[in-house]
Amino acid sequence: MLTMFIGILIGIIVSFQTAINSRLRGYLGVPFLSSFISFSGGTLFLLILAKLSNEPLTIEPTTLLQTPWWLWIGGLMGMVSLTANILLFAKLGSVQTAIIPLLGQVIMGILIDTFGWFYSPKIDLNLIRILGISLVFLGIFCTVVMPIMKKTKSLHSQSEPHLLLWRFFGIFAGMLLAAQTAINAELGRVLHSSVQAAFVSFAVGGSGLFLVVLFYEKSFSKLKNAIGKGKPWWVWFGGCLGALFIFGSITLVPQIGTGGAVVLALLGLISGSLLVDKFGFFGAQRKVIIPIQLVGLGILISGVMLIQLIRI
Repeated sequence: MLTMFIGILIGIIVSFQTAINSRLRGYLGVPFLSSFISFSGGTLFLLILAKLSNEPLTIEPTTLLQTPWWLWIGGLMGMVSLTANILLFAKLGSVQTAIIPLLGQVIMGILIDTFGWFYSPKIDLNLIRILGISLVFLGIFCTVVMPIMKKTKSLHSQSEPHLLLWRFFGIFAGMLLAAQTAINAELGRVLHSSVQAAFVSFAVGGSGLFLVVLFYEKSFSKLKNAIGKGKPWWVWFGGCLGALFIFGSITLVPQIGTGGAVVLALLGLISGSLLVDKFGFFGAQRKVIIPIQLVGLGILISGVMLIQLIRI
């Protein structure tokens, strides 16, 4: 039960991080720069946490040589997924950008659990688990897709055939996020430190985003737009929440598997997003929560319970 609570909590934390980063992006006007600030803040937070807990940050050369190469690219996967969301929104619109990566996350999480990829614990895919996954998909559809469809009256932003490639890219981006969760967990096991593994992930992702900003935005001058009177101090701390999410995921995967960690975090993410919309946390525009979203949340909870509590 404690693991379920932690999994849902870190998902809620991500929803708060999203709201904070959205506010920062509004001040800076450029998405990649705000993402870089988020990654940098998370890296600094984990650095301080490691120092306070006497966790090592250096990595032995033998560890680098004796471990698979993919163990060190979790941060890059997170960076690619983050960039993908920015590109998908422009090509597919809000509905598909919201749902397609989520589908990729759940699908990849279940595949990782079923086949034990990235040295993750194997969990059999039985009928009860399949039913739980189906309920998770239905819950996501009700809470995320239907409200946007009701507002936009359409699931499609455009009808061109080439958009199928973008949809596959969206699924791939979601799968990368689930893979990142499993890889970071294995890195934590190898390094014997969840804090150090999270730090490596953030440092790698932040370095990648630094290069993106350097060559794409070509300037860091817009940082000053988020400083000054009337600019809340907390817009700089979204990365700290992201660091807590990565740290929590690394801790959870060995206990409940990648798929379990993903669906719990999704439940928390959607629940937290509804709270942000309802109460306007972090300066977000308030939105009315419609009944179908509450129904979908209940369905999502039922699916998560089946996946986590029933093992046959």
